[in-house]
Order: sequence, then C-alpha cells, then structure tokens
Amino acid sequence: MKQASPLPHYLVQRYQGWKATSYAGNKAWYRRLAEDGQHPRAMVISCCDSRVHVTSIFGADQGEFFIHRNIANLVPPYTPDGDHHGTSAAVEYAVTVLRVAHVVVLGHSSCGGVKGCFDMCSGRAPELEEKTSFIGRWMEILRGGYERTAHVQDDDLRIKALEKEAVLVSLENLMTFPFVRDAVEGEFLTLHGLWNDIGSGGLEQYDAASGTFQAI
Repeated sequence: MKQASPLPHYLVQRYQGWKATSYAGNKAWYRRLAEDGQHPRAMVISCCDSRVHVTSIFGADQGEFFIHRNIANLVPPYTPDGDHHGTSAAVEYAVTVLRVAHVVVLGHSSCGGVKGCFDMCSGRAPELEEKTSFIGRWMEILRGGYERTAHVQDDDLRIKALEKEAVLVSLENLMTFPFVRDAVEGEFLTLHGLWNDIGSGGLEQYDAASGTFQAI
C-alpha cells in the first residue's frame, strides 16, 4: 500500500508521552485488560464529531465503555439483508457477546450530520439525495424524525429538535433488534438517550414518562 505514510510528528510525540506517563504508571492494569479481555458495563453510541469526547464527559477509564461512533449517532433498523452493517454488528457484539447492561445513545448540539439531514429533507442539499452519497443514504434513517418536527417553524429550533429526534429514532430502532428487545424485556439491558450541549457542557436525558429531555 504505497499511499500509506508515517504518522505526523506531533502524534508520535503524543504517543511517546502517553507511553512514558499514563501507560508506565498503569502497566499492571493494561496487562490485565489484555489478558482478561474486555468487560464493559455499557455501550455508548455517539457521533463521529471530534468535539464529543465520551470518555472525558463521564471520566471513563480504559475497558469501561464499548464505544461505537458514526455520523449523527444513528442506529439503523434491524435489516438482516447480508449487506455491510457496521453499527448493527457493533450492537450485536455488545449485547450478545459482551452482554453490556446499558446501551447509551448520545446526541449533541451543532451536529453536522443532522444539519445535513435537515438540508436534504427540505430540498436544500440535492447532492445528498444522490445515490452515490454515503452521507445522504445514511441520513435517510432520520427522515422520519424530520417529519415529526414539522410543527417547529423556526429552522434553528427545528434542527435542535432534530438532533434529539436522532437519539429517539436510534432508541426506537434498537428495539427492532430481536436480541435487544429480548434483553430489555428480560431486564438484562436498559436503553438510555442523552443529548450534550457542547458549548455549555450541559447534558440532558430522555424521560420516557414525560416524553421530553430533562437536564441532568
């Protein structure tokens, strides 16, 4: 593979600093993780956005979270059609093999993927409607959420509402997976919906009783 290049120098320096400090002070813990395997208590499905730092938000250590990231923290519906399903595979592994106790869907403010969905569904981004657009085809998962926000007239407020719909659509789609539904109904697994305000550091969780997101 001739196109592969060495790491940028700043990343090499950061790695060497980590190896000499964090790793050196916790060698026994890392060796235990390597030998005993992973036993995370929770899976977190979050956005690829570089501003959403899951482990920092929750102060998590290595081995604590099984994390899957994709555009707009979406989970597709259960569709065993033989095609590539990275998110579905991650959910299956977390629930059936790792047997996590919690699956958390973490949405966030200023989500570019959600904004893309809004633009596409409102006719402002025809390029995303092309069959060749991976982003557009992925964001079709959220089209139902876009339709559910039709009552919101202000565009900025609707996009914010759509960010939270991305969390709800993912929670709904998770329940279409038979192994997820069985684990939830058997009380071996709980699902959680969160939305993070990047600028304020705020965190809201979905309250099923009221049907709203409440500040934590």
